[in-house]
Amino acid sequence: MKTFKLRVICIQLVLSLLLMSCGSENNTEMEKTIYTFLVGAYTENDSQGIGLLFLDPEHGEMAVKTIGPGVENPSFVIADKAERRVYAVEEISDEKGGKVKMFEFDKEKGKLNMIDEAFTQGDHPCYLALSPDEKILVVGNYSGGNFSAYSVKDKKLELLQTIHHEGSSVNRERQNQAHVHSTVFHPEQNLLLVGDLGTDKIHLYSFDTDSEKPIEFHSTPFIQVEPGSGPRHLEVLEEKNIVYLIHEMTAEIGVYHLNNDEAKHLQSLSLTDEKFEGELGAAELRVSPDQRFLYASNRGDANEITCFSISNDGKLEFNQRVSSGGKMPRNFIITHDGKYLLAAHQESSDIVVFERNLENGKLKESTLKIKIPKPVYLFELEDSK
Repeated sequence: MKTFKLRVICIQLVLSLLLMSCGSENNTEMEKTIYTFLVGAYTENDSQGIGLLFLDPEHGEMAVKTIGPGVENPSFVIADKAERRVYAVEEISDEKGGKVKMFEFDKEKGKLNMIDEAFTQGDHPCYLALSPDEKILVVGNYSGGNFSAYSVKDKKLELLQTIHHEGSSVNRERQNQAHVHSTVFHPEQNLLLVGDLGTDKIHLYSFDTDSEKPIEFHSTPFIQVEPGSGPRHLEVLEEKNIVYLIHEMTAEIGVYHLNNDEAKHLQSLSLTDEKFEGELGAAELRVSPDQRFLYASNRGDANEITCFSISNDGKLEFNQRVSSGGKMPRNFIITHDGKYLLAAHQESSDIVVFERNLENGKLKESTLKIKIPKPVYLFELEDSK
């Protein structure tokens, strides 16, 4: 019992020291070894909300603090580059859709102060993206089948436009209508890519953040995905003009080449082996900081993370498949230095840390693990960099 109490006191001390040092310009040795993350989750009461997670691998410690209590289902949470603002969805439904909230972030005290909120004009918002110049915030609404763009200047969320998708696909149970699942900016080509699970398309839009209506239809309106695939999240490899798309319903990674008015499917690779039988539910994908490896999570009955090597032309080759260490790995993140991968499990309510080999990309589960109610998104903060 005394040992347990001592560990709790140590973790609380680490939290206090970190919060006091967040605003300091002089980095201490301890700051360099501790990683910090915003945590989005599904909530069950007002004491839950947006979390702040600390990872100290050198001393084998993890700790979490709720900094945004009362935010309902903040399933996606991001910060601006300066980390003075934090944005989060409330994945709920209402007459005007879900909500998006904007906070001032006091890093020294580890607190959030909400400065504005707005309805998203569609139910169950599930994705957020800031334009490269951070003038525009785009929110994707899953059940609403649409996305909305907001100006974020002067501490106000001003709705600029809402764009609705139409259509369906072959799986009538899950694809009877549009379901926007991701909104990702491609700054090199002035493109906004919108993954839509319901229509089996990546919709393409041009954007001009100085325009009154910043989002316009692109000359190539969409990338067609194999029917029944269910586009979810995507990553853009800018230098190669490659788009990696996770196919939620078929548990695959799709590789697409995008160059101005031309979009071409290059490859699709399964996240499961040939002998796998069970429910599928691919969720997240991440490219390693050195852009040599891609990782993807698969929920359902698999609960795995698969690693692929990235070739010079952007195509993928299978590298490794491991258990995610919990149930329902909806989201995971790779630390900025590539040394660790953290897998957030919605069903088992925990976050598991993996050590990552920088040379071959392979993962090894560590002993570090922390219980958090239904974590579903992680965003690394610059203080750990």
